[in-house]
Amino acid sequence: MAVRSMTGFARVEAETAAGSFVWEIRSVNGKGLDLRLRLPQGLEQLEAELRRRLASEVTRGSLQANLQWRRDTGAPALTVNEAMLQQVLAMSGRLVADGHAAPPTADGLLAIKGIVDLADEDLDETALAARNAAIVESFGEAVSRLVQSRLSEGAALSETLSGRLAEIGQLVDRADADPARSTQAIRQRLKDQVAELMATDDRFDEARLHQEAALLAARADIREEIDRLRAHVAAAAELLAQGGAIGRRLDFLSQEFHRESNTICSKSNAASLTAIGLELKVIVDQFREQVQNIE
Repeated sequence: MAVRSMTGFARVEAETAAGSFVWEIRSVNGKGLDLRLRLPQGLEQLEAELRRRLASEVTRGSLQANLQWRRDTGAPALTVNEAMLQQVLAMSGRLVADGHAAPPTADGLLAIKGIVDLADEDLDETALAARNAAIVESFGEAVSRLVQSRLSEGAALSETLSGRLAEIGQLVDRADADPARSTQAIRQRLKDQVAELMATDDRFDEARLHQEAALLAARADIREEIDRLRAHVAAAAELLAQGGAIGRRLDFLSQEFHRESNTICSKSNAASLTAIGLELKVIVDQFREQVQNIE
């Protein structure tokens, strides 16, 4: 499977005997799968099937799907829900009488969902079923195009992330090979520090100082951090090769990258190693920023 972005766009137009339809779907980043549907009045019964169609193809992202419907048989007939209108008028009348609201306006009443609807009297059950099927099928095609759009962007993201992983691996190798980490360098640095302390006060216990120096050297060792970073790089590369819905796992690995790079900086005993750690943190932040776009 290929890597998929959570950002994409698709547009599908369809012609039927009942009219023409245009679907537009936009997708951006999201923690889960969130679909906001905008359907013409009278088509709300299709929402459950449309959501099912989307969930079968997409796992994450914040999406907005908009359906535009144009009837080809002239101006659409409108119907007024008289019972609902009377109830709204009665309720507003009581509120106006109590001083809690201003008298309702015609445009305000007509804007209430359910008051005015498109009439389907000219369509029999067969025609209605055909129209609804066409809407669902065109939505399925729009979802397929959206997936292709997300795949195209995902390919570019995968290449970018692979480049960042390569940079992280190179920085880890530099940290591992840094001369400041050599046993000789650590020994000499601690020896100089102990000698300086002994020169200022002869009451220091030299044996105790050597013990403390050995303890400090052990605390400054970053071998475990380097090994874990290399393991995380390998795991992330494997996920990118695997593809599919890998965004959450990559995000977890990016957090691990961040934790290990922070530890390297905090354990650093030399300016050269600190510089590598800071550069590593910058690349890790860039990696994590791009990972937020992966499904």
